[in-house]
Amino acid sequence: MAGTTKVAVVLGIVLVFLQVLCAVSGRPTVTEGKFELRQNVPATMTVNGFQQGETGGGPASCDGQFHSDDDFVVSLSSEWYANGARCGKFIRLANSGNIHINAMVVDECAGCDNEVGASIHIWKNYSLDPSVGQVDIKWSDVPDEA
Repeated sequence: MAGTTKVAVVLGIVLVFLQVLCAVSGRPTVTEGKFELRQNVPATMTVNGFQQGETGGGPASCDGQFHSDDDFVVSLSSEWYANGARCGKFIRLANSGNIHINAMVVDECAGCDNEVGASIHIWKNYSLDPSVGQVDIKWSDVPDEA
């Protein structure tokens, strides 16, 4: 019985360590629906146009619609897009000053790696010049309300 208790304690400590490690590293920690919630994931934020008629753009993959560049909307790299599981979900963007903006996932950035394509509205709210083209950010899933 004493050996079983020691194993349970060791396993509990390992589990806590792994949960802390995942939270610190930005790796997924909690499963919600078809994807695992992520926290503080380092990414590159780029400028993305979501309106009809913008160069290289088509309707958003999530809903087949165009979206106003005055909305808080983003596209995600394919890995994070999770085959559309994040469609319509909100993520929280954090800039280097730790200022947060919530934005809705409406599109996939196929062929992108570690990228969040953000509307001009997001760039303006961060007081960033879109001609810069890209900045480092972190993003986190915003859990659904229970």
